[in-house]
Amino acid sequence: MAAAIAALVFALTGLAWHDTGNLIAGITRIGNLGLGGGADGAIDILMVGIDSRSDARGNPLTADERAMLHAGDEDGATNTDTIVLIRVPNDGRSATAISIPRDSYVDIPGIGMGKINSAYGVTKAAAMDKLIGQGVAEAEAERQANQAGRRALIRTVANLTGITVDHYAEVGLLGFVLLTDAVGGVDVCLNNAVYEPMSGADFPAGQQRLDGADALSFVRQRHRLPRGDLDRIVRQQVFMASLVHQVVSARTLANPKRLQELGDAVGRTIVLDDNWDVLQFLNQLEDLSAGQVKFETIPVQDINGTTFDGESVVRVDPGTVRSYVAATVNTRPADPDTVDPSTVTVDVYNAGGVGGLAGQVAQALATKGFRTGTVDNWIAGGIPGSRVLSGNAGDRRAKAVAKALGNLPVVADAGLPEGTVTVVLTADYSGPGSAAGSLFDLSGAVGTAVPVPPGPPIDAGQNGPKCVN
Repeated sequence: MAAAIAALVFALTGLAWHDTGNLIAGITRIGNLGLGGGADGAIDILMVGIDSRSDARGNPLTADERAMLHAGDEDGATNTDTIVLIRVPNDGRSATAISIPRDSYVDIPGIGMGKINSAYGVTKAAAMDKLIGQGVAEAEAERQANQAGRRALIRTVANLTGITVDHYAEVGLLGFVLLTDAVGGVDVCLNNAVYEPMSGADFPAGQQRLDGADALSFVRQRHRLPRGDLDRIVRQQVFMASLVHQVVSARTLANPKRLQELGDAVGRTIVLDDNWDVLQFLNQLEDLSAGQVKFETIPVQDINGTTFDGESVVRVDPGTVRSYVAATVNTRPADPDTVDPSTVTVDVYNAGGVGGLAGQVAQALATKGFRTGTVDNWIAGGIPGSRVLSGNAGDRRAKAVAKALGNLPVVADAGLPEGTVTVVLTADYSGPGSAAGSLFDLSGAVGTAVPVPPGPPIDAGQNGPKCVN
């Protein structure tokens, strides 16, 4: 499920190869994906690991290959279970890879709310039915439907992150194994021994080098991990960091034998968009060092979300995600009024008769990424209605809080210090955190929120692999 990981090294270590022209010549190319053009000062690459039981040319994997991958039989769906957005500034001196949990519950263009890993598959299936109904030959319908699925995923990621995708890279299950073997395996480290037969993970504690098949089991495991899919993402990131460090620092791929193995793997397993001048891109990376390659994960609002249909999902807030991504990659949000919630501390007071309301609203703000200050009852006098108080009614931070709570009015209070944001709630409040707000929550997910802030970035320049769960 995490087959995209090794493709990062394909992009970031090309200058170690003496014959990149031959290496990229056999890559499958696709067009008409609605991509951007790098006009924002960086190249933004969407890299996906796809769970297809076929190679990049559509040829089915053999029974032995499926057994090696613990892949089972094709179930007819096409899911992108590893989704990584990689931003490389035009000077090529650094790179930031941002992981998106596969179960993130998002708005899929033309489909509606769904898990982000289904955007490709559900769009492809709908397009396939329509094309076959129009009399299009099956092979051509398959090609066009795959193209529609990829476009939908690209748009979904762009809408969630606020980043226009410039290039697209796709790797299947087999690709991960072949690419890992081509570099001679990768070092990892586990805090504890693991045994989980569904993924094939069976490893001792401590540092060890994994070949392709074992490495795939390592990055696919999510059962029996404390945080499930989020811990799997951490595994993917430490694996990528170790792989990048190994190859960039040691120039492993200068070995002619390794180069041949990599060329064979790349030709069979990688798909790229047809407008990507890979040689030019590789030249931009001449000064890239492993220490300048970092891995992040988007903030999560609730790891235990459930839809009204009982489907388990990961809830994310698009506004919080866009602000986090913008800050992470050092870009400015397109909207000048956009505020990073993590920079705003909010005091919440209950001036009405609903017990516990201030605490519930403070929790609702926390799940949206805001920091919580004082939470208490209001004793400063009568308040005619729920509102947000600020020293300046035009304060962007106060406006952001007011919007998050259902567009409450922002009222100036000259007695408040600059930067202070105070929410005062009366009996008329019906926004997030209230009984009415919960009743009319149209996000499609219910349950007790378990917010997960982003963890510290993982740096590819460290010596030795980082030990993880």
